[in-house]
Amino acid sequence: MFIKSSISVLFLFVLLLNACQTPKPEQKYIKFAGETQGTTYHITCKTSDSVEVVQHNVDSILHAFDLQFSIYNKQSVISKINNNDPTVSLDSMFVDMINFSKKINQMSAGAFDITVGPLVNAWGFGPDTKKRPSQKTIDSLLLITGMDKIKIEGNKLIKSNPKVKIDVNGIAQGYSVDLVADFFEKSGIENYMVEIGGEVRCKGVNEKGKLWRIGIDKPVENNNGAEHQLKAIVELNNESVSTSGSYRRFYVENGVKYSHTINPFTGFPARNTLLSVTIFDKKCAFADAVATACMVKGLDSSKLFLSENKIKAYLIYSDLEGNLKEYFSPCLNEKLFGIE
Repeated sequence: MFIKSSISVLFLFVLLLNACQTPKPEQKYIKFAGETQGTTYHITCKTSDSVEVVQHNVDSILHAFDLQFSIYNKQSVISKINNNDPTVSLDSMFVDMINFSKKINQMSAGAFDITVGPLVNAWGFGPDTKKRPSQKTIDSLLLITGMDKIKIEGNKLIKSNPKVKIDVNGIAQGYSVDLVADFFEKSGIENYMVEIGGEVRCKGVNEKGKLWRIGIDKPVENNNGAEHQLKAIVELNNESVSTSGSYRRFYVENGVKYSHTINPFTGFPARNTLLSVTIFDKKCAFADAVATACMVKGLDSSKLFLSENKIKAYLIYSDLEGNLKEYFSPCLNEKLFGIE
């Protein structure tokens, strides 16, 4: 009896030992791309899962995000809030988005503001196509602009005026990059590059075992064709990068160029010598929102803001003669850059 029990125990031990020694599925780098938020995404990561499995998970995350924050989807949470639907309850993601936006709004002294939605729409950069609103219209919309006009109470967003509308486009792509990257990290993926609409977050190394290298566009109009021009290339070490620029979305009417970045203080598209702002941070949402704020602030105010808050930034601006000039914030290591 003792012998039989010993043999059984030994057999069980051998089985457990073999199970422990079973090789783990091989990890390899995979690449895939898709569409979201009216733009595209590109992802590279090292994983043992198939491309189909990983992309399905990513698409599910991005679809859920759109159901929360897409102003083009009438059934999204943000659209229902903007239309004053009293039945809407906020989940933790939406609450976090509002609270984080308020944080950047306060840090930037109001330059970043998600209540500029009506102004963005009036200038033709939202779902409507109306362009060049009258001064009377701008003045009336400024009365419902300002993040002091919204607050969170429980799972509800309270507006001081029902005409207040929110638009998170100035942070949405960076925030969604973080959602995908955080999912990867929780899944044990340690090497990845996530890019959505030009906003990027990287961790670990690429397929060649080197730090990820990301290009920064030259801020010239229509820089998205076959002869795509880069102004700089930077290595990212477990970091995010976001670029905002007046050259990306704009229109010209009666010889005047109107940028999509709206100044929440004047109600007009931001007009200054800044052509592009590139921000580096661990979180892509932070980089995205700060880049938007700097485009509103302009060159001199941005320099002070970036220095005071110890934010890593790379600015490209135009001098009086129209030449491209560069500015590196004090805490940015220029050695990481490969400048043209």
